[in-house]
Amino acid sequence: MSVSPILEESFGTLPDGREVSVFILTNKQGLRARVTNYGAHLISMEVPDKLGHLADITLGYDTLAGWQKNPGYLGASVGRFGNRIKDGKFSLHGKDYVLATNNAPGGIPCHLHGGVKGFDQVLWDAKILSDHAVEFSYHSPDGEEGYPGNLDVKLIYTLNDQNELIWQAIATTDADTPINMVHHTYWNLSGDAATTASDHVLTLHCDRFLATDAGLIPTGELVAVAGTPMDFTTPHVIADRVEENYEPLKLGGGYDHCWILADKSAQLRPAARLKDPKTGRVMEVLTNQPAIQFYGGNFLDGSPGKNGIPLTPRNGVCLETERFPDAPNHPNFPSCILTPGETYDHLMVHRFSAE
Repeated sequence: MSVSPILEESFGTLPDGREVSVFILTNKQGLRARVTNYGAHLISMEVPDKLGHLADITLGYDTLAGWQKNPGYLGASVGRFGNRIKDGKFSLHGKDYVLATNNAPGGIPCHLHGGVKGFDQVLWDAKILSDHAVEFSYHSPDGEEGYPGNLDVKLIYTLNDQNELIWQAIATTDADTPINMVHHTYWNLSGDAATTASDHVLTLHCDRFLATDAGLIPTGELVAVAGTPMDFTTPHVIADRVEENYEPLKLGGGYDHCWILADKSAQLRPAARLKDPKTGRVMEVLTNQPAIQFYGGNFLDGSPGKNGIPLTPRNGVCLETERFPDAPNHPNFPSCILTPGETYDHLMVHRFSAE
């Protein structure tokens, strides 16, 4: 199969009249990714099963209005800081910063995924780089959502002929600022969004996880996974691993935790492997980041998704490579501060196959 140039189609219009586009990437094996410059979302990813049947393996919505009405981060590129910050507060160089508290797990308010209007809700500038890649760019001004410094971000989606969807976030700043951009797709490798993804088999190349409090904020304790339901160092069916009386799982209504990669290098290396036993689809996740958030879709609220199918709890799972959540408030965590002259470069590879 020959590769077609990237196609650009209209995806609708924002209330201020700006046009939104969808970009369609294909490869020689027939895989197809659809991404939009609204929130730099991945809106669909079509992958063959073991019989060669293509299906979309992501949760989402059929229209732009769906993403605007239900900003649940499905397929989104989130920032400046993905995941949670305790009380929406941090201090940097002796100055206190106050962010929006737009999430309240356990009834405890915190800052989540960049705030009230994070990167997932802005219109990015778009540029087609090649037959395989599209680049989105955004200038986040000093003070946006309470963060310091002007931040310039590029987000590149690439679909190569090795059946890899690559998400790369690159950023520079003119003042010290926290950054932790996250790719937040909900995956269901069966291609049937009405089914649970808890029957998938998961491997996490991680030997520890971050303990959290009742508000899902890290306590600062790094806990060994060995001998606990958090141990996915060997493959396990997700549902078979859950122990409802295990305290960390009770706090989040299931899995919603940050695991720490056993390989501490900053190079691209395996973080996770997800398989659907029914269709044989496999997704491997590789990253250059220190951690990965495995979220079991516990808080999906039943709102209608693609084809009107309700998005109910555990219909999809997220595997978000990242820096540690609440890192600005934990000096013992790897630094999340980007300084002038440095470049933030978050590389995340989704490698698809079937067996």
